[in-house]
Amino acid sequence: MTRQRGFWARQPLPTRILVGLAVGLTLGLLANLLAAGEPWLDSFIAYVAYPIGQIFLRLIFMIVIPLIFAALTLGVAELGDLRRLGRIGAKTFGFAFSVTLISVTIGVLLVNVVRPGEGIDPAAADALRQSLVSAEARRPVEQAAEAKPIVDTLLDIIPRNPLEDAARAFDPTYRGGGLLAVMFFSLIFGVALALTDRTRTAGLVAAIEGLYEVVMRIIGFAMRLAPYGVAALIFTISARLGFDILGVLAKYVGVVLAGLLIHQFGVYSILVRLLARMSPLVFFRKIREIMIVAFSTSSSNATLPTALRVSEERLGVPRHISGFVLTLGSTANQNGTALFEGVTVLFLAQFFGVDLTIPQQVQVVLMSILAGIGTAGVPGGSLPLIVLVLQSVGVPAEGIGVILGVDRILDMCRTTVNVTGDVACAAFVARSEGYELNSSTDNEPGLAEV
Repeated sequence: MTRQRGFWARQPLPTRILVGLAVGLTLGLLANLLAAGEPWLDSFIAYVAYPIGQIFLRLIFMIVIPLIFAALTLGVAELGDLRRLGRIGAKTFGFAFSVTLISVTIGVLLVNVVRPGEGIDPAAADALRQSLVSAEARRPVEQAAEAKPIVDTLLDIIPRNPLEDAARAFDPTYRGGGLLAVMFFSLIFGVALALTDRTRTAGLVAAIEGLYEVVMRIIGFAMRLAPYGVAALIFTISARLGFDILGVLAKYVGVVLAGLLIHQFGVYSILVRLLARMSPLVFFRKIREIMIVAFSTSSSNATLPTALRVSEERLGVPRHISGFVLTLGSTANQNGTALFEGVTVLFLAQFFGVDLTIPQQVQVVLMSILAGIGTAGVPGGSLPLIVLVLQSVGVPAEGIGVILGVDRILDMCRTTVNVTGDVACAAFVARSEGYELNSSTDNEPGLAEV
């Protein structure tokens, strides 16, 4: 006799994650209101909530490297025809550049109309400026100061030792190629695999396919913990931040969120309708699990496993296309991050009274596009790049400290936009290659089974 599953277990995964999100946020805000600064709350965050959230995140992060290698290698190898690979690559980067340009333009227009950096209460501004001397505020500045010349950055994409890049991909002090180098190695490995006689590489291909399947199974284990991990992560953030910093920076947060919402539900809806020939309502419904995971983890890389699974199972994007486009997109298609960076630089310029000319604002747009393409898909990965853009237009680099209090919340929102853009790109590429996408709303496999 089969035991009947409980009410909670029968709920779809996105519903369970949303419940965890709501519970963690509510309890966190209450804790901040009633017990901010209390030793017991700090201890609870440090020894209970934070570790639970990190267990969930680390289960995801520990399989990112093998997933990138397996997905990209198989994606390239299964394409077979290298001319086809070049065509898909050109479409992917063309989509990323064009849509990122649109996103930054939206942000720059909004910040020039609303001008959130003006009219800030002087006492609040002084309090924020004092925070710039903190170690947390200096960290992105120090990382930016250590930034390599552009030539070295490009050369480091070709790894001397791919194992070192894989091992230190998430180390913020590592100055090598990191994930981009791992991706390059995987691409070259896949190209070589595609050009080699299949009778001699069948065993290797089968082993990589087995690795991919095992990684996806581990993802399933991690997602069972997602509602609890998300609740712990959100509790940690909301219990520490509360409402104060959001009140001071409400206009800035509002401009960023408005730009992200316009891009998420305006621009992407148009692109999905025109390029993927799919109903935007159906598209967003099918990828809601991806958006929730992206929002909860603030990491394109951590969301990659879910994005790959959902794109294949629910949208019908072939694995060789999703593996190629989504893996590259997790680092090279950061539309939301580019919008955020453009708004942040102009906001801080207004805050410090630096009047940027039109050519300087164009420079901010171009640098934000490039920074969006090169940003690491991990929480806070854009901060050092914002510092570089600030320095290029004469805004005090330490100004990054002004937005640190709200960055984590905005990071959650822009990551959602980033990942949605990756999936929209995969849908476009699949449709342009002649594949039919799954537009049916009758059946969504895997939604309650993960």
